[in-house]
Amino acid sequence: MTDALELPRSTVLALWLATSRRPLGDAAVRAVQDEDEPHEVTDGAPGDPLATMRPLSDAIAGWAGAGTLEAVAMAPVPGDVAGVPAAVSQQALEAGEVLLLHVDGTSLALVPHVVEFGSALEPGHLVTWHVTQVDDWRVRVQALGSLEDADRGLRQGLAQVTEALVRLDVAHWDTERADRVLGLRDAALPTWRLPDRLDARRARVLASAARLLAIVDVALRDDGGAVSLWQADQRTAALRDVDRLARRALTAATHARSV
Repeated sequence: MTDALELPRSTVLALWLATSRRPLGDAAVRAVQDEDEPHEVTDGAPGDPLATMRPLSDAIAGWAGAGTLEAVAMAPVPGDVAGVPAAVSQQALEAGEVLLLHVDGTSLALVPHVVEFGSALEPGHLVTWHVTQVDDWRVRVQALGSLEDADRGLRQGLAQVTEALVRLDVAHWDTERADRVLGLRDAALPTWRLPDRLDARRARVLASAARLLAIVDVALRDDGGAVSLWQADQRTAALRDVDRLARRALTAATHARSV
């Protein structure tokens, strides 16, 4: 059975806001929430007892009803927060993602705060999106590269990760990890979470980026067949480079403007 690729909540929400027909219906909310409890949105800081909450569906309706809307999702990691507004960089790093909106001349950053509950067999998630007004982010994000740049970069990244995996000596991995990589090679996007107007190139870049991120995540959990610390460092550096390429591609694939 082929694995399904995972997409960050910010990525899914950015795609629906900027590329879908408006007004958005319940499909957008279901796609973002997936199996989570109903999401809430607040303009207050995390832990603010006076913060007011509203359902994600109400917030989406408000943003989608704006005259102009530009959106992009980012997946920052320590050492690479390029394009993320300074006001939310720490929150975004802790969450591993952030959604940036430019709505009728106002720039906003949305960071999801996720609380897990339940058990390993029946996990649950409570998600609150914290909204912060930020400086105009559009020029900084454009400097990270276009969708065309990302498409070319991912082909290079695929070659890099293949070489790095050879150096990992995949043959010496345990069966579970090796099978996981093989499954990810042919993994597909969860199409029900994507808007129907998503163009073919954007969908291809999304899928390639998500696939590479998942493979790198698996590969970084094992030292593989490296026989020296230098080899292990070289292999890790190569995988980190591919990870950065894939995260930048994910950003490019979600960057869109709707009028």
